[in-house]
Amino acid sequence: MPHFEIHASDTTRARDFYAGLFGWSFEPMPMGEDMEYFLISGPGIEAPLTGGLMTRMGDAPAAGAPVRGCTLTFDVADCDDRYAWALANGGGEALPPTDYPGIGRAACVEDGQGNIVGFITPAAEGE
Repeated sequence: MPHFEIHASDTTRARDFYAGLFGWSFEPMPMGEDMEYFLISGPGIEAPLTGGLMTRMGDAPAAGAPVRGCTLTFDVADCDDRYAWALANGGGEALPPTDYPGIGRAACVEDGQGNIVGFITPAAEGE
């Protein structure tokens, strides 16, 4: 996956959410001002992967609606901690932390902008 984009009705709120959840930073993309396009950098965003956050074109899906698009899942040190942070900071429950033997502990949240994002604490070798 070389590039991903997060669409948001409120880009300021979305940037705050993802900065807190994953420690990401956002820089306005040169010549992207008309659509409020921000380039993402930070933990887990390493070449060849790049990411962007932009103003949603159209209405956001209703909270609790079925998955609408793809779900991106990022490595985190503590799945339960990130899940609790997300719920305390405007996120909504999509999949509570669940153990997957041999894979790890994973969860998904709604980001308050109509998107679902996942995170996983990978299982240690031999688990």
